[in-house]
Amino acid sequence: MTDYENHAGMRPGAWREGWDEGADSLFADREQAEDHTEYRTLTYEVTGRIARITFNRPEHGNAITADTPLELAATVERADLDPRVHVILLSGRGKGFCGGYDLGVFAESGGNPGDGPDRTTGTVLDPMVQARNHNPFGHWDPMADYAMMSRFNRGFASLLHSNKPTVAKLHGFCVAGGTDIALYCDQIIAADDTKIGYPPTRVWGVPAAGMWAHRLGDQRAKRLLLTGDCLSGKQAAEWGLAVESAPAEELDQRTEDLVGRIAQMPINQLMMVKLALNSALLAQGVANSGMISTVFDGVSRHTREGYAFQLRSATAGFREAVRERDEPFGDHKRRQFDQP
Repeated sequence: MTDYENHAGMRPGAWREGWDEGADSLFADREQAEDHTEYRTLTYEVTGRIARITFNRPEHGNAITADTPLELAATVERADLDPRVHVILLSGRGKGFCGGYDLGVFAESGGNPGDGPDRTTGTVLDPMVQARNHNPFGHWDPMADYAMMSRFNRGFASLLHSNKPTVAKLHGFCVAGGTDIALYCDQIIAADDTKIGYPPTRVWGVPAAGMWAHRLGDQRAKRLLLTGDCLSGKQAAEWGLAVESAPAEELDQRTEDLVGRIAQMPINQLMMVKLALNSALLAQGVANSGMISTVFDGVSRHTREGYAFQLRSATAGFREAVRERDEPFGDHKRRQFDQP
């Protein structure tokens, strides 16, 4: 017999209850095991209905390592499976969101990456393997390069393909590979003075995720990538790359307001809306864009010009090579970060 007295329809606003709330919840009486996993490149915590993934290499500008895509995908999946979580917030500790890839192993170290991540040793993600594949005097295997970079993209793309909405909070800088991550998020909110762009298109890089045209449209994406120029967070909001921007001192509160509003929505509503809207985005060819861009990113690092930049980094230092790259464009002195 139906228990009408305890039916959700008898409770005011019962549709705002979470998946794990109420006696009629699918998850009633199901206790979650505690997960104390520690990560090398980020931290993970849940507060209320918000999963918070925070890049945690501030001393390195939160630069991307071989661990980053693996840990990002793992924590996104962790949030997706958690019935308490309605929205995923991604941010970075320190002076900025993410300064791109930790390129010293390829551009400056001469094939001596030091202590690589244990779980990637002997795989295509092994820093030593990739350093050897970036030897200007050796042979380049483009598919070993693609096998590596496509897996970075796959990890970052978990933000787009997750069931639950993802929000990126940008401050300080979000450049180069950092944009590959942020542009996979469903919503971007930025401090007005955030520096956002992909300067490595000037030499030695193509945005491997291939998301710029999908987020900005053809002309505006080309305006940035044909010059390597950057936007401020305020300009990003004006161009539609960010959903909003705020003065740096107001960014935290504005972000909490946004994720708080999303968190009030039922999980199943959020999932259906995201899937419906993603269907249009995916129909534009996101997967194909990523494949082509990943191949060209590898090619760009193995051209005459790419090798010249790499060898200049090895002989004069990475910062000097970046200065020489950016100074003709008049924006080198406006760098707020150490990563390219």
